[in-house]
Amino acid sequence: MTSTPATQTSGPATQTAAPATRPGSAATGGLAGEPGRYLLSARTNHLVSDSRYGPAEAITAGELLVAALVSCALSNVTTHGTELGADITDAHVEVVSERDPDDETRYRTITITVDIPRAARPQAQEIVNRFTATCPIYNTIRRGGPITVTLRTTT
Repeated sequence: MTSTPATQTSGPATQTAAPATRPGSAATGGLAGEPGRYLLSARTNHLVSDSRYGPAEAITAGELLVAALVSCALSNVTTHGTELGADITDAHVEVVSERDPDDETRYRTITITVDIPRAARPQAQEIVNRFTATCPIYNTIRRGGPITVTLRTTT
C-alpha cells in the first residue's frame, strides 16, 4: 500500500509481469470533511469509509479487507464451480476477522467459511482448493506479501 497525505493507493507494491488480461488494482482516497470519514475511489466507483474511531456509520478498513476476501472467494466459487459442473446455487461465503488483543497492529485470526450446499463434498472441496490456489487476495494475506510505503510531500 502506498500512502501519501490524505491519499492511499492499494495494489501490489512490487509487481511482476502479469498477463494483459489481469491488470493491477488501484484505489485513491481523501478526507471527506468529517473526522474519521474518507471518500475512496477505484476506477469510476466511489464509496465512503469510516475509521474505527470515526462516525461508525460507513464500512471500515477491516470490513473492506474481509469484504475483498468474500468477493474473491465468491468469484472463485462461481468460476471453478461452473468449470466443474457443480450446482453453486445458494453458495455463500463468510469471512470473520479478530484483532489480536496483544498486538492491535494485526489480526489474530481471519476465518473463511465457504458454504456450497448443493455440491457433493469432494466437488465442493475441489472448488475451495482452486479458490485457495488462485485468489491473489487470500494468498497475499496468507503469505504476508511485500508492501512498500512511499511518502510524498511538497516541503
